[in-house]
Amino acid sequence: MNEHVVTKEQREARLEGIGCKRKRVEDVRFTQGKGNYVDDIKLPGMLFGDFCRSSYAHARIRKLDVSKAKALPGVRAVLTAEDLKPLKLHYMPTLAGDVAAVLADEKVLYQNQEIAFVVADDRYIAADAIELIEVDYEELPPLIDPWKAMDQDAPLLREDIKDKMTGAHGARKHYNHIFNWQVGDRPATDEVFAKAPVTTKETFFYHRTHPSPLETCQSLASFDKIKGELTLYGTFQAPHVVRTVVALLSGVPEAKIHVIAPDIGGGFGNKVGVYPGYVCSIVASIVLGKPVKWVEDRMENLSTTSFARDYHMTVELAATQDGRILGMRCHVLADHGAFDACADPSKWPAGFMNICTGSYDIPVAHLEVDGVYTNKAPGGVAYRCSFRVTEAAYAIERGIEVLAQKLGMDSVDLRLKNFIRREQFPYHSALGWEYDSGDYHLAMNKAMEAVGYRQLREEQARKREAFKRGETREIMGIGVSFFTEIVGAGPSKNCDILGVAMFDSCEIRVHPTGSAIARMGTKSQGQSHETTYAQIIATEIGIPADAISVEEGNTDTAPYGLGTYGSRSTPVAGAAIAMAARKIRAKAQMIAAHLLEVHHNDLEWDVDGFQVKGLPEKRMAMKDIAWAAYNKGVPNLEPGLEAVSYYDPPNMTYPFGAYFCVMDIDVDTGAVKVRRFYALDDCGTRINPMIIEGQVHGGLTEALAVAMGQEIRYDAAGNVLGASFMDFFLPTAVETPHWETDHTVTPSPHHPIGAKGVGESPHVGGVPCFSNAVNDALAFLGAVHIDMPHDSWRIWEAAEKLGAHD
Repeated sequence: MNEHVVTKEQREARLEGIGCKRKRVEDVRFTQGKGNYVDDIKLPGMLFGDFCRSSYAHARIRKLDVSKAKALPGVRAVLTAEDLKPLKLHYMPTLAGDVAAVLADEKVLYQNQEIAFVVADDRYIAADAIELIEVDYEELPPLIDPWKAMDQDAPLLREDIKDKMTGAHGARKHYNHIFNWQVGDRPATDEVFAKAPVTTKETFFYHRTHPSPLETCQSLASFDKIKGELTLYGTFQAPHVVRTVVALLSGVPEAKIHVIAPDIGGGFGNKVGVYPGYVCSIVASIVLGKPVKWVEDRMENLSTTSFARDYHMTVELAATQDGRILGMRCHVLADHGAFDACADPSKWPAGFMNICTGSYDIPVAHLEVDGVYTNKAPGGVAYRCSFRVTEAAYAIERGIEVLAQKLGMDSVDLRLKNFIRREQFPYHSALGWEYDSGDYHLAMNKAMEAVGYRQLREEQARKREAFKRGETREIMGIGVSFFTEIVGAGPSKNCDILGVAMFDSCEIRVHPTGSAIARMGTKSQGQSHETTYAQIIATEIGIPADAISVEEGNTDTAPYGLGTYGSRSTPVAGAAIAMAARKIRAKAQMIAAHLLEVHHNDLEWDVDGFQVKGLPEKRMAMKDIAWAAYNKGVPNLEPGLEAVSYYDPPNMTYPFGAYFCVMDIDVDTGAVKVRRFYALDDCGTRINPMIIEGQVHGGLTEALAVAMGQEIRYDAAGNVLGASFMDFFLPTAVETPHWETDHTVTPSPHHPIGAKGVGESPHVGGVPCFSNAVNDALAFLGAVHIDMPHDSWRIWEAAEKLGAHD
């Protein structure tokens, strides 16, 4: 045998394409401290900006005196709303169709709101100058409870729109009301509830939390007065959208705005929107002709940048006595804070909350959402989820548990009875979505077998008897969640941001020597795009992944794209990558056919090149085709080998999963021990199993944090009580349990490679799983529902109220 013969399997292994556990190429620079973040960038003559912020949640500014700050040596400028008004920049548009104050104009609406922007030679001088700013406040009554926002005597918050009774999404009911959004068939749903043998109704509060990325939000603006060009570096999850917004705000032509997002230390939705720091650094640079950097500290990040959740969800289910769900009603009271700055597609004021029917074949449903203003920081980002999908999954999965409890039925059996069946796909939900594919029964049965579910229930029954006998003070909870997520925001028929359709893009250039560079409109914040994108290209065009460079984040070089958030990178950009690669492969086939002197239809693709059908020895490798594309003229073909694809998907994708959590709770201390956590995910085609596992581990850790203690709380005066890591729970290796991961594979039928996305899934499924475990344990004591977060104190308090300490 010829030892130099390379088998097909060996050639596939060399590519490190789809399905390969390829190591993250990004880690080479990160583990050596060679990453390049915004605060690593130093420009000649660079100045530093910082904010004077409000002490109050709701107050009128009687007087703002910045004279002493301006007089401090080293201070170059102090911007206030009065300075921004002539530029019409004291307010900026939000992604939700509202406007938000860049700097407080006459009134502050939440604690730590930006009042003045100091620009100085260094950060220390800026910090000293802030202390010299004198603000005289007239304190006003704060509105913290969203349930009181539309009371007749509620404090008026938004004086700038007090007489505007129509908002971006229709009529407003009250001066503190933002929108009312409804979807579904209300009359049919009401009729079902009127006749149903069994109904349940429970309100679930999904508390306000925060993505808290490792790197805070930052920007560095540099305006060249000679060229009239603005260069903006920043922590941007969607650089092209930021460029468009900056052009709209500043009046600088978009062609003269260069937005660069370098390495980003985590985003999780927190870095999608535009913040006052970005606007003020730009204005200061234009005015002063110097680069101006703004870097927020951790307290500013937690208390003022976009929050997540804060949804009060009243869920009703109608069912038969044997557990067949007949209908669903859901009402949401959404606390948006002082401005509606939710990062949702334009047509969806409550994001994709209408996925709240979950994985279940529910014939009729109705959803109603009311958004209101309060004296809290604005936001509403998709914290590791796709536009309110986590809230929707939590609502239905807690609702299923409450219904099971009322029926005296095992909640897994209730789920199995109501799952959408495999043969029903593509499935049209009662609230308007078309689920692409799934096999929910297969996934649940595999998960049940893996964890020994029936045996766990038997163990739980024995432990409950032991508790009754006084032999133990621990109660056992078994948490179950089965979620369907909707990701891949992109279909122009459904989604846009500020009128720009949410497509995505890829440009691939194959060089003469057989290597390639690919540029995308997305932006990684740790999702391993440089690794996995190259694997897609490797499989599609037969060039080893190690020979493919991936670039993102520079609007000068990358094609226009809508960025990375909501698990849209693989479903949308991944599809654009595959389509661009296939354009290249089609041209390569024409080149190979010419050189092999056959018709192009006589060629077939074989791992890393083309071969003549029936004559495998007559073949041409992609590396040789690349050389020929630049060096041998082919009739009727342009030289070169490159392609661009803009992909507008026909539908979203719908990953799903089955999660199980086993925990023990000490009723005397509220302490929780997570004994086991098993997560089965189905994300369609798996590009890199190792990276999927890492994404699941990270998402589950964040789910643990949110469910078990992570909360941004406010007192009655509007003071933020969770604005530092002393008070805001971030799990370490000590608190984080061992994660067991598993999978099934149900490819998306409309995606070019069948991929669905997975980065958000563990958070979406993990939060209700943890909460269900706690509630399952406390149900033994008589509880129906205990709200998150489930920290030890609240669990102890719930156990005490349920009589466990008697």
